[in-house]
Amino acid sequence: MSRTDWTGIPEYLESVAAKGKGIVWCVAGAGHGGVSMAGHLGVMGFPVQMYNRTDEHLAAIRWYKGIEVEGEVEGFGPVRLASSNMGEAIEGADVIMIVTPSTAHYGMAVAMAPFLKDGQIVVLNPGRTGGALEFRAVLQREGCTARAVIVEAQTFLYASRMIQRNRGHIFRIKNGVPVAALPSFLTPAALKVLDVAFPQFSAGSNVLATSLENIGAVFHPALTLLNAAWIESTGGDFEYYLQGISPSVAKILQKIDDERLALARALGIRTVSAREWLYLTYDSVGDDLCSAIRATSSYAGIKAPPTVNHRYVWEDVPMSLVPMASMGALYGVPTPAIDFTIDLANMMHDTDYRRNGRTVETLGIQGMSVEALHRLVTEG
Repeated sequence: MSRTDWTGIPEYLESVAAKGKGIVWCVAGAGHGGVSMAGHLGVMGFPVQMYNRTDEHLAAIRWYKGIEVEGEVEGFGPVRLASSNMGEAIEGADVIMIVTPSTAHYGMAVAMAPFLKDGQIVVLNPGRTGGALEFRAVLQREGCTARAVIVEAQTFLYASRMIQRNRGHIFRIKNGVPVAALPSFLTPAALKVLDVAFPQFSAGSNVLATSLENIGAVFHPALTLLNAAWIESTGGDFEYYLQGISPSVAKILQKIDDERLALARALGIRTVSAREWLYLTYDSVGDDLCSAIRATSSYAGIKAPPTVNHRYVWEDVPMSLVPMASMGALYGVPTPAIDFTIDLANMMHDTDYRRNGRTVETLGIQGMSVEALHRLVTEG
């Protein structure tokens, strides 16, 4: 779609924002994050609908007609509809918050394609690397003509856990999370809608920036794989960041981060290093990445995953590292440390994450110049 195809959408989003507490939200995903977000929205007084592929996971929410939340937010959040029927769940929703592992984004796009309407906002919480681009490409392949506004969050807004199917604990709501629309000129209008409920969201420059600010790609896969023996011998009973990080392990993470930053520079994207991110997020100071991580008091008490068969690998490798490597190959940026981590994950999990993950082909950007890619993310 060209920029002129979006005529009237900014004005429509202004009218949605003006609805205030009347904005209808659909939360797609009834796991740890989805339950907490839906409950929080209900507590705030918004009309809430929910979708989940497995219907039995919604049974308790339907029975109690809502979700109990505790922690940073306390109260009962009504949910007016909880359905495993995608068309029913998103009907009438102004905003669709996808709160699933990024490995489910492809299937979500396929399921939503026949039902999306002009002006609906679809938010990937978060998009990981290339989430919005993949979602757009899938909708196009599925023949969706609706002018839905795809928004990608840099990270997930909450630290939360589902206690029961209708009860969530919100440990923390982040102070700020950048989001960007595809195309980016719609970000201000979309943000006005999102900020009615979530003032923590701020404007990111574009979806390339939110994708390449994916710090989890640096911290999770290699750290998990390089601690495989310790994880398997203890069931993850050690401090993941504070003990799992050593000077040698941190060198590998630093090289992955260097390659992420090199790709961002090649694409004309300004972003921060992992060490700078630790300072900006947690006030952590260190002469190198190892000392900065060890100085992060917020990481105290966070245990390692109980197994290497964990989303830090099966999600973050194909959805974060594989697209970085694929984009690096397209734009002439070597990624040996990222490639090493992918290869290690493939051997350890006896799979092929390159074949199953996001690539420039699945993102719909194969053969694009940097200039053409920027036109795509800014003008659609």
